[in-house]
Amino acid sequence: MEIKEMTALTLGRAIKSREAGVREAVKASLDQIGKVDSTLHAFLETDEKKIYDRVKEVESGIKTGRYTGPLAGVPVAVKDNICTRDRKTTCASRILENFVPPYDAEAVRRMENAGMIVIGKTNMDEFAMGSTSETSAYGITRNPWDTEKVPGGSSGGSCAAVAADEVFAALGSDTGGSIRQPAAYCGVVGMKPTYGTVSRYGLIAYASSLDQIGPVGKDVSDCAALLETVAGYDPKDSTSVMRKDLQFTGYLRKDLRGMKIGIPKEYLAEGLDTEVKKALVDAVHLMTRNGAIVEFFSLGLVDYVIPAYYIIASAEASSNLARFDGVKYGYRTEVFEGLHHMYKKTRAEGFGEEVKRRILLGSFVLSSGYYDAYYLKALKVKAMIKKAFDRAFVKYDTLLAPAAPSTAPKVGSSLSDPLNMYLSDIYTAGVNLAGLPAISVPCGRDSSGMPVGMQFIGDCFQEKKIIQAAYAYEQIRGEFPKAQGKGVK
Repeated sequence: MEIKEMTALTLGRAIKSREAGVREAVKASLDQIGKVDSTLHAFLETDEKKIYDRVKEVESGIKTGRYTGPLAGVPVAVKDNICTRDRKTTCASRILENFVPPYDAEAVRRMENAGMIVIGKTNMDEFAMGSTSETSAYGITRNPWDTEKVPGGSSGGSCAAVAADEVFAALGSDTGGSIRQPAAYCGVVGMKPTYGTVSRYGLIAYASSLDQIGPVGKDVSDCAALLETVAGYDPKDSTSVMRKDLQFTGYLRKDLRGMKIGIPKEYLAEGLDTEVKKALVDAVHLMTRNGAIVEFFSLGLVDYVIPAYYIIASAEASSNLARFDGVKYGYRTEVFEGLHHMYKKTRAEGFGEEVKRRILLGSFVLSSGYYDAYYLKALKVKAMIKKAFDRAFVKYDTLLAPAAPSTAPKVGSSLSDPLNMYLSDIYTAGVNLAGLPAISVPCGRDSSGMPVGMQFIGDCFQEKKIIQAAYAYEQIRGEFPKAQGKGVK
């Protein structure tokens, strides 16, 4: 097996046993990026000097016993809305085109403390607003399975990079499915932890009550190990939760016997592609033959998930993005007359169409006369959705759902119909509204060979149950094929 094809944990063990070297692993990543990224455009930045300076530090740290963790020496990618000290962090937006943070996000700091090596920053939908990675100001990312199709979004660059063997794992952010949906489109594993499990310090905010950093890996074991690395209480983040149960790799057990899994009937209704439904049903049959107890039930309120999500997310985006005005940092228009004209012209030129659309929607629902009618009502619906999930978890250990209504669409087809793009979040956004953990795993392929993903959803702080369910399914499913699209063979 070539180094680039190894999982993160396999590589970590090889480095520890000196069967592979840190420099060798980094070179394998950079060589693969050089080979395929001109086609995929998963990365926005890779600084070889900084990378090899870090290699020397990690090699020395492994020798002296400073870095002893299972992922020491493993190359990793970071989504471009997560701050990295002395390396550009642009949120794939023109308005932050030259922003270089003076500090690392807490999740990045924890990875580096574990001896991991940040190879580069990955492309994304601008400010994480989108489901296809096409709204980036710096060009679209393509799916490694078929370069005529999108990788999903907004963490499409991170998922494409892992699928194409450019890196061994990556960090993304999930606001309404932005890790799980692209993971499904790219045939990799992506996880959104319980809200507050991973520090949001250094994550440039889109919707603060929904955003959560999470791992992307080649398999469930890699996701569990990377989550274990970055999770933990952080006093710098007021939403961070103090938890003791952070040993996620301890639940990698091949056992589904007696596990009760619920499937919301509404998720298999109109709008779900028949091939996605078949892959999900086949996965259910496989799990029941291996001891799982799978039942269909009515979750309720599914029709209200998308309206509530987009009202709340857009309102928070309107507030969070008000700071980008051209005064202290980021892009500033060159010609203007007076302060207010500078604000307006800077934001008009610096933000893309999708970001402006969501800022306008958010400003509208927060305005006098509409606040009660829309925003407060959406918050009440959010609370009702959480209660609906709470009722389900009284009976079930985990819920099972599609990760997306279809496999990856063609490049250009979603941007022409934004409303249809918003509806692609129907199976994922409810998880963020309720603050729950969920993990997306590949479960099959459609007739054109594109990956199909499904997600296990858990109750708050019950990552152990979804990790166990996903790992057990992955083991009985067998090895999933590698991406074989143009440019990544």
